[in-house]
Amino acid sequence: MQELTVRTASRTHFLNIDDPVSRSVAASGINEGVCHVFVPHTTAGVTINENADPDVLRDMEAILERMAPWRGNYAHREGNSAAHVKASLMGFNQTVLVRGGRLALGTWQSLYLCEFDGPRTRKLWVQVLPAP
Repeated sequence: MQELTVRTASRTHFLNIDDPVSRSVAASGINEGVCHVFVPHTTAGVTINENADPDVLRDMEAILERMAPWRGNYAHREGNSAAHVKASLMGFNQTVLVRGGRLALGTWQSLYLCEFDGPRTRKLWVQVLPAP
């Protein structure tokens, strides 16, 4: 397993992580298999979504903000309940097939770290396993 470190730029940020995860896949030497990406944080997640039109990510941010607005009547004293909810909605892991030594993502797909309580330095745990 490899641990990657990335830096997010703002409170809410969808950071494309294709390059660092692809480097982990290449370093593994595995040609066919699966790549697991896990985010060990409670206010950040990971998702796969469109990489062509930046409006998709802006729309996702806006929808998530409507679902769990930053300001709300939350009981959590730390003041970041909205970030916890949004991260749970996105999920904390993704699995991508590895084919030909590369991530087998669709034409318009990319992996994104979803930051909801930034800016911060975040960790990603990447494990690449061979096909059985």
